[in-house]
Amino acid sequence: MKKIILFLLSSIALLAVSPKFLMPDEAFAPSATLNEKTQLEARIELGKDIYLYEEAIKLELKNSDGIKIKDIVSPKSVEHHGDKVFLESPTFLITLSKDSHVSGIKNITLDLSFQGCSEQGLCYEPDTKSFTFDIDSSKLEVDKDNLSKIEIKTEAKVEKKELSESDSIADTIKDGSIALILATFLGFGLLLALTPCTFPMIPIISGIIISQGEGITTKKAFMLSLVYVLAMAAAYTIAGVLAGLFGSNLQASLQAPWAIYTFSAIFVALALSMFGFYELKLPDSFVAKISSNRSSNRNGYVGVAIMGFLSALIVGPCVAAPLAGALVYIGQTGDALLGGAALFAMSIGMGLPLILVGVSAGKFMPRPGAWMTMVSAVFGVMMLGVAIWMLERVVDESIIALLSVMLGIGFATYFGAFDKEAHVFRRTISILVFIYSVSLFVGLMAGAVNMQKPLEFLKSSSNGSAQSVKSAHLDFKNVTTISELDLLLNKNIGKKIILDFSAEWCAVCKELDKKTFSDEAVKAKMSEFVLIRADVTQNSDEQKALSKKYGVFGPPVIIFFDKESNVISSKTVVGFIEADKFLQHLNNI
Repeated sequence: MKKIILFLLSSIALLAVSPKFLMPDEAFAPSATLNEKTQLEARIELGKDIYLYEEAIKLELKNSDGIKIKDIVSPKSVEHHGDKVFLESPTFLITLSKDSHVSGIKNITLDLSFQGCSEQGLCYEPDTKSFTFDIDSSKLEVDKDNLSKIEIKTEAKVEKKELSESDSIADTIKDGSIALILATFLGFGLLLALTPCTFPMIPIISGIIISQGEGITTKKAFMLSLVYVLAMAAAYTIAGVLAGLFGSNLQASLQAPWAIYTFSAIFVALALSMFGFYELKLPDSFVAKISSNRSSNRNGYVGVAIMGFLSALIVGPCVAAPLAGALVYIGQTGDALLGGAALFAMSIGMGLPLILVGVSAGKFMPRPGAWMTMVSAVFGVMMLGVAIWMLERVVDESIIALLSVMLGIGFATYFGAFDKEAHVFRRTISILVFIYSVSLFVGLMAGAVNMQKPLEFLKSSSNGSAQSVKSAHLDFKNVTTISELDLLLNKNIGKKIILDFSAEWCAVCKELDKKTFSDEAVKAKMSEFVLIRADVTQNSDEQKALSKKYGVFGPPVIIFFDKESNVISSKTVVGFIEADKFLQHLNNI
């Protein structure tokens, strides 16, 4: 166990090694000169792979004694990572004016403030350089306005910029203390534990504890649960740091059909073992050999750690605002150590409820007998449910519905739906599951698959078709490459645009479709926008490039464009959002 922990820690430490960055003086070389027209020319020479934030540029006069800035001509900025920046060395032409009483030679000081970042992931501290000049005031025009235009512009620049939720969280990491950051992300993790991301892990950890048999103690149940959660947290952390540093989503890479089929088969095998078809264990000869070295317990923990590590990567590839905020911070600063610590704290928060579930499964597990068989069978059904839930990412929804029907009817029959001698509680639950399964089967036969409302198609029976149920979703134009998206953006200049990053294997994306995008009020408001969906299901190089261009580490992410096809970065939505909140968000665009 110590070796595994040391390996994980060393892996995270290696990720913290950053490429060589330029020193501030090498990255930025500001200068200012006075030309023949008594204008100031301020320039910032940029080093390799360095860019400047437009909003951080500030030009001010100090000790000017009646000399003012009348106008500034600056080069055009470009959109980069959601911000307006200068990628090339900018030059600013400053026209001066004077108050009516000013005469003679005046000594003035120009303060040039700026901030920029390296493409390699390092953001430099804001800096200010001062330059002094002797100005012949007789060559300047008189400014009759007491409040110059440039002062108004300067005031506008210091207004607080509105940030998206993930960017706000990234700023929290930059500005907060380490203790506050870790505590905040631990809280984020506890909140994320209530999302669909971690629900499939409940039967997994419970099944692991139950499979240990009736002799398991509360202490061992706690230790197994802890090992599972620590391995899960390590996986999230490593995958997150890699995504932050390199813009590559490791979890998305493991959503290939072969990986989904393989892991689903593992859960089916675990389920069948809980039904008593066979016992999953190491060969007796191998167990006898390692037991002499007292390694059997350690071997069990290693297996649980592997399951926790893989579960995090394959079962729960969800992206939410806290995770995206940490990834944005890592990507901007290259600080994998602090960003990774925040991700680890968040993962532990997500895992705390799982530890409680595991300990409860160990403590309240019934004694050997009929109840023990029943409990094992319940978790076997839950394992099959997880297998079907995973297949939903790569299999047609009608097949998923059919498998769910078979599982539901089998569960109801096994647990006594038709057994008059069965306990009233068991029989009631079984009958309800049977009725739901039959309803789902009827809906499936009618061609209307709706897992939450299987008989909703009956509402449209007066029209003689169930097609209206299927048409409830909005019509998105799908793109998979940057060129396809740029073509649509250019075609729809002058219109408001929504870009939805989605994938077939993304459980939260489907929640958005079913619960948020299908809301009537939301659909009516979204009809005012051009709807584009970036499909990143295959995680191909082109799809990775598309995600990287817009700073997306994984779906779901909803990006808004104004009528000039510029990203409204402060309005970006990461993760699931309820219909009423999303409607309010749309009204504020």
